Amino acid sequence: MPIIEAQGLTKTYKVFQKKDGLLGALRGLYHREYKEVKAVDDVSFTIEPGEMVAFLGPNGAGKTTTLKMLSGLIYPTSGTAQVLDFLPWKREDEFRRKFALVMGQKNQLWWDLPAADSFQLHREIYSLPLADFEKTLADLTELLGVQKLTRQAVRELSLGERMKMELIAALLHQPEVLLLDEPTIGLDVVAQVAIQKCLREYHSQRGVTMLLTSHYMRDIEALCDRVLVITHGKLVYDGPLVGLTDRFGAEKLVKLLFDGPAPSDLGRFGEVTKVEGPTVDLKVERTRVAEVLGAILDAYNIVDVSVQDPPLEQTIAKVFQQAEPANVDA
Repeated sequence: MPIIEAQGLTKTYKVFQKKDGLLGALRGLYHREYKEVKAVDDVSFTIEPGEMVAFLGPNGAGKTTTLKMLSGLIYPTSGTAQVLDFLPWKREDEFRRKFALVMGQKNQLWWDLPAADSFQLHREIYSLPLADFEKTLADLTELLGVQKLTRQAVRELSLGERMKMELIAALLHQPEVLLLDEPTIGLDVVAQVAIQKCLREYHSQRGVTMLLTSHYMRDIEALCDRVLVITHGKLVYDGPLVGLTDRFGAEKLVKLLFDGPAPSDLGRFGEVTKVEGPTVDLKVERTRVAEVLGAILDAYNIVDVSVQDPPLEQTIAKVFQQAEPANVDA
């Protein structure tokens, strides 16, 4: 049985349309005009227990709105969802004890207090047995390497350290479902890797189900085998991460190392994207790779050659571009 199931989730907002100029502003006081914006448009998917799924899309695509509906923070305009066999927006206490939502741009810790005090507050809110709480806290602080920082005021921590504390707070009650909205936003590479490692190890130990949004492809590649892609409020892809390249990556990157200066006529084989001395990067249609390589090897002396898929960022960008735009911005 799926642990998360969304069926036709739709969220529509009415947005006030302000007219230009003073006269328009005065008219708006008496006659307000609105337009409807579909932030999420008929989205359906299922997630099985223990899956780690990436939820990708450009800014304004509807990712955060979907997570808020799945966590019960907002009501859908239409459609329904089941999370842990609960209807999220009924906000039952038993449901709220079984999931956690981490938003990279929102704080749940008291700014002027040590994180340890906020952790104690979470223990009281969730009625956690003291022994279980202390063991979980010790495991998480060790995993993230912040044992010596929990008594320091949150406002004195670096961004990466604060994010680690936010993650600890979300995991103290050992949720079965973890919804993560940009958990590594603004973090440096070292902090990103630390968060990734924590999530990966926590998942392997506890089998928690995770739905993750991120603009950092390193997060996605490090954690998730399956991706959902949403743009203009509509779900446009649901499948394995490697399938994105097969479906939307029409080209391969061929890297060539010549035994002398790079030839100047390689443009006839594909798009030359980079030339550094004897090394050339050539973008070639996926279906023509074998043909092009055969022709190049016949015509030139090659020291080394490799064929690669384009970077995931480029493939994801192509998915967004190829998706059919909605009638309104979402």
